[in-house]
Amino acid sequence: MADSAAVAGRLWDEWVPRHLRDLVASDLPGGEQDGRVLVVWLSAIHDIGKATPAFACQVDVLAARMSGLGLVMPTVKQFGASRRRAPHGLAGQVLLEEWLEREGLPARNVMSFAVPVGGHHGLPPAHEQFHDLRQHGELLWTPGPSESLWRSVQGEFFEACAVAYGVKDRLFHWRAVRLSQPVQVILSGLVIFADWIASNPDLFVLFPEEGRRDEVMRIDAAWRGIGLPGPWSPQVPEGSAQIIFAARFGLPSLRPLQEEAVRVAREAAAPGLMIVEAPMGEGKTEAALAVAEIFAARSGAGGCFIALPTRATSNAMYGRMRRWLKRLPGDADLSVFLAHSKGSLNDDYARDMRAGARAIVAVDVDAVEVPTSRRDDTCAVGSQLSAHQWLRGRKKGLLAPFVVGTIDQLLFAGLKSRHLALRHLALAGKVVVIDEVHAYDAYMNEYLERVLSWLGAYRVPVVMLSATLPAARRRQLAEAYGGAADSRPELESADGYPLISMVVPGQGSVVSFPEAASERRTEVVMERLDDDLDVLADRLERELAGGGCALVVRNTVDRVLQVAEILRARFGPEAVTVAHSRFLDLDRARNDDDLVARFGLRGQRPAGRHIVVASQVAEQSLDIDFDLLVTDLAPIDLVLQRMGRLHRHQRGPGQSHRPAGLRVPRCLVTGVDWGAVPPEPVAGSVAVYGRHALLRALAVLASRWTDGPVVLPDDISVLVQSAYGDTLPAPQEEWEASMADAFAEHVRSVARQRRAAHVFRLPEVRKPGRSLVGWVDAGVGDPDGTRAGRAQVREGDESVEVLVIQRRDDGTFGTLPWLERGRGGLEVPVDAVPPPRTARAVAASALRLPYQFSKPWVIDRVIGELEEFGPEEWQKPECHWLAGELILVLDADCQTRLAGFGLEYSKADGLEIVSAGGRERGVGEGARF
Repeated sequence: MADSAAVAGRLWDEWVPRHLRDLVASDLPGGEQDGRVLVVWLSAIHDIGKATPAFACQVDVLAARMSGLGLVMPTVKQFGASRRRAPHGLAGQVLLEEWLEREGLPARNVMSFAVPVGGHHGLPPAHEQFHDLRQHGELLWTPGPSESLWRSVQGEFFEACAVAYGVKDRLFHWRAVRLSQPVQVILSGLVIFADWIASNPDLFVLFPEEGRRDEVMRIDAAWRGIGLPGPWSPQVPEGSAQIIFAARFGLPSLRPLQEEAVRVAREAAAPGLMIVEAPMGEGKTEAALAVAEIFAARSGAGGCFIALPTRATSNAMYGRMRRWLKRLPGDADLSVFLAHSKGSLNDDYARDMRAGARAIVAVDVDAVEVPTSRRDDTCAVGSQLSAHQWLRGRKKGLLAPFVVGTIDQLLFAGLKSRHLALRHLALAGKVVVIDEVHAYDAYMNEYLERVLSWLGAYRVPVVMLSATLPAARRRQLAEAYGGAADSRPELESADGYPLISMVVPGQGSVVSFPEAASERRTEVVMERLDDDLDVLADRLERELAGGGCALVVRNTVDRVLQVAEILRARFGPEAVTVAHSRFLDLDRARNDDDLVARFGLRGQRPAGRHIVVASQVAEQSLDIDFDLLVTDLAPIDLVLQRMGRLHRHQRGPGQSHRPAGLRVPRCLVTGVDWGAVPPEPVAGSVAVYGRHALLRALAVLASRWTDGPVVLPDDISVLVQSAYGDTLPAPQEEWEASMADAFAEHVRSVARQRRAAHVFRLPEVRKPGRSLVGWVDAGVGDPDGTRAGRAQVREGDESVEVLVIQRRDDGTFGTLPWLERGRGGLEVPVDAVPPPRTARAVAASALRLPYQFSKPWVIDRVIGELEEFGPEEWQKPECHWLAGELILVLDADCQTRLAGFGLEYSKADGLEIVSAGGRERGVGEGARF
């Protein structure tokens, strides 16, 4: 416990960002000095609950020695099940509360001081636990003559720690202190963190040799041994926005949006919430990183967390973050983490893990040098990147200063779960950037708003990015962050685009309208196209007669595969590319790279004509550009996102490098029965997006078929605000009943989603003095470690993830033969632990099964059949890549059957359901993404 106190002091002095020190200090009369004293003291006494009969009885020989000195206690057997009522964290909190009351602190305040002791194993106690324990006092003090001695020893311990760690003289000054819940969470997280480090026997030898060295030297040695990276401590960047963007991103010029974002960040009353809405390709990501640096310098934040919708977009962002970090001034070692379940398979992150590889062991107390690590020699400037050896894994990774992850990792901060305080500690000391804010449904938004409310309470600077937001949604996000009392109607009435909104709790909101880059203005001609495969093929044949590249976006994978089959028959296999999420991770990464290499700004576009048929994976985070767009009807903001892939880049003066017939950008909308009144979207699109959003998209586009083009970016905000506004007149009287019915269903659906989200959602921040007791009651346990836990922040049946290997004709097993980077065709042993290279290749061959396999009536059968192939050798600890994973085994023709479905996988098309109980491929209209 003395080690924990010493580590807590080092964490406070050298690891905790200034922002968090200021936050804790703001609740205490002695400011930062009081904050340090409190953290160190709580860490010292966190295990006081072990000085009780219920804990001490567990080792007979030690219990007998204590009993011989008068600390009598029952045996484990005599206690029986009643011992469960006194876990040592809860026991410690009860003892601390009683001692604080004896020291004169008001009873209403002591629980908030004691809860870091009660929750130091990850869960603050529940209210009913206190009642149960107080009914069984024999667990804390053995009744009879020994009780007074037990109480005396516990009191003696409290007194000794109070004196040793400087608390005794501060208790009088803390009598009126009512610790806020955010401060309680930070204290709890630091106690947990200090305890974990001090419990490492490699750093702190359990039985030191006689005459061990001075304690300060011992702590110095352990601190050097773990080598935690210090917080990021940037200075507010000087010079113009042009100078900043040239230095950080190598950009010779900057866009008005970027310049305005820097100005607003510099001039804001304090760092707060910035919402940036701008068209695709305006440099929002670079603007967010520049703002993050300014906010971090002004607030004292010690790092940055960037959240994205998917693993694929997180991987792409990780590379961009690395390039930014390498250009930051200074020569610090910057620790990074890629926060999703397959992060270690990312090549950039794997390189950073190798750079951070070092033994976490105690070092010679006389040493003056920190153990060296392998460095990232690709850095062009002083900063070095590495993934710290100890700051990896599910619970510790977010504590690294710079983190990129999926939105789930952020939403988990709003989920009642174990070790939530540690997750909050990690986020509360950073600037948080949230990309693609428009991509989240009502269920996820319930968690997002609750997380924003806690981030606002921690005063965490937040930057949110979106192509555009409905005005009401913008205001909801701002009020979640700034507090419901800070009503911000100006954010809902803001009429302009692009738009930057700045919210500081307790201050007025600021809205700014930077100009859109002039060269980005595009007039898109809209046309309706019948939902018929032959009609589509005929139209593409006419449009591409002179060559050119077309993008066809479908709302379900089944529709992607259906149209690809027809188009290949018409244009030839080499002229059609398929992209969707039902590929192996390795194949999907290759597909994304290939799309950017061929259709990006500097891509080598195919000669002749080419068609990419894609699901929603093409609508975000890929810089790709096409001459013609065909899209299924989708909600209007997503249609606009897809249109951002049309004539995205200037190709010659007046687009003269495009085929003559494709120099005017055109978007053909299909997936609709245009003959119905109102037009009826196909069933698959309704299953994915709901009829209400689709009818509203049709309503705002009703005049665009004949009255003129959609002008980007001018019309983006106009169309989105109309589609999501409170009132939207029906284009025709015959539409009114259908639109009203769809709206009523939408309201019921949103209400159901919100009710479902409330089950495990974290409570709101309570008033100061209210403790964290009961904070995560009825939670989900460990969200990172269970399939059920991960599913809580996304509605719907969680898709089943499998690793794919192939059984060859000779009975051996291998990875799929075409995988790149030396991972294809590797033999996979099933009677031994696979070599690391092979295991890593199998782990990178992950695939999410279609929605049909996640339904409640089939998922048990699916998992049962997959578990039939589970080599025992693969379950060993040294086979961590494969242990516990579900394996899908394909035959030599890349086919198999699972739960009655016939499956086929190909490099070109990914996973297809080729039959289901005799039904042919294509029946699953709801197979999304």
